[in-house]
Amino acid sequence: MKRTDVIVVGAGPAGLMLAGELRLGGAEVVVCDRAPGPSGQSRALGFNRRAAECLDQRGLLDRLGEFRWGPMGHFGGVRFDLGMLDEDHSGVLGLSQARTEEALAGWLADLGVPVHRGREVTALHQDDDGVLLTLEGPGGGAQWRAGYVVGCDGAGSTVRALAGIPVRDWEPTRGMYTAEIEGIALRPRPIGERLPGGRMVVCTPVGPGRYRVVVHDPALPARPDLASLTFAQVAEAWQQLTGESLDGAKPLWWWACGNAAALAEEYRRGRVFLAGDAAHEIPPLAAWGLSAGLQDAVNLGWKLAAVVTGRAGEELLDTYHAERHPVGVDLVKNARAAQKIYLGDDALDPVREVMGELLAHKDAAGQVAGIVSGLGIRYDLAKGDHPLLGCRLSPDTALTTADGTRTRLADHQRTGHALLITPPDTPLPRPLPDRLDHLTATLHTTGAEVLDAVLVRPDGHIAWTSPGTTDDLTHALERWFPAPARSAGRGPVAACGLDR
Repeated sequence: MKRTDVIVVGAGPAGLMLAGELRLGGAEVVVCDRAPGPSGQSRALGFNRRAAECLDQRGLLDRLGEFRWGPMGHFGGVRFDLGMLDEDHSGVLGLSQARTEEALAGWLADLGVPVHRGREVTALHQDDDGVLLTLEGPGGGAQWRAGYVVGCDGAGSTVRALAGIPVRDWEPTRGMYTAEIEGIALRPRPIGERLPGGRMVVCTPVGPGRYRVVVHDPALPARPDLASLTFAQVAEAWQQLTGESLDGAKPLWWWACGNAAALAEEYRRGRVFLAGDAAHEIPPLAAWGLSAGLQDAVNLGWKLAAVVTGRAGEELLDTYHAERHPVGVDLVKNARAAQKIYLGDDALDPVREVMGELLAHKDAAGQVAGIVSGLGIRYDLAKGDHPLLGCRLSPDTALTTADGTRTRLADHQRTGHALLITPPDTPLPRPLPDRLDHLTATLHTTGAEVLDAVLVRPDGHIAWTSPGTTDDLTHALERWFPAPARSAGRGPVAACGLDR
């Protein structure tokens, strides 16, 4: 029987990001996925600002190659200008999910994290000491044992079902077709072209002579049969709505789905966790699901690594559900609302008009931009009145170190450690927790957001500030980087990779 600290089930963006975060935290981790290899399909074409910041914190943006930032925001197709806001909320556009997964897989290879493909989970049993997984693969069945398992295996998650985690479902009411094609020229409609009767077509350039086409039509099946779907059906639906023929196009892949949504009622059950679409399924919409999955990963990774390596007690793991489940609730609510506005018929035009008028105002635009970008997320991390407490600290935050060097916050977040930044001659509790880096520096923040000192968790969120936090630094360190009540270590799930 093979053993490791954590098994991540699912090699999509959330699973790959989580595995990297766990490895940075010192955990032994493997990834398994039932598909024999990367699909090459890209249901998301980018991600929001906060997801981009999560990658920036680990120095991963450069691995993605060329992409563009979106200066215009929209909620359900109602546009507003991000340029009126004080902070940059623009997201990443025109970047295929396949490229994101390729970049993350390269990062894992550098970290020495094995990714096992063609391995499907068929049984799961957890006890007080760990989780036993049964998987079927090319060589037959095998049992693997880990301290913890994280299901990042997408909508209809097998891990979620086997763990008995209940889920709230919203039934699908309509369907959509998607295809990626090359070899012909089409008129771009990157945010979508609304047609009578609640219909819409989307055409997004994704490379020279290459397009992503999407057909939204209430007449399409809400529960499509993917096994029997042909590109001819996609092309026929496109031509019916646009009058444009896709004859001569080379289809690279095609896909269909309904507009179902689902939310797991528990993100943790014992030693089993959920992240990404396994935790919160929403219809494809502006890469919101992918963005939330990356943020799930950076929230859970450092906490789970701290526990399996014996640096923290089990109680730290409960904060994952406490922090991320409310985000999932809002995600499903906002996605369903945006979809109604995006795909509703002409009866919703007055709503769209009023929304457009409201979003021309800075305060309203800022509120909605916080939803779309992920920058509006604020966790309850400490008592105090500082406006940034519980929010993320932008990786672009400038600071000057004691030797006069000007740097960005992101330059000090590559290791996945927590970061304590204080001015010179600040008395500190001793000893400081393991995997917390102390930096003597001046933070260049202004106005109500001025910071003399700050404690930034590995996920980039602020756990303590000076000024503005009621409790002192020692209290914050004890809450987020506690010594375990007993020496947990790795116990019976000794740190060894599945290939060893």
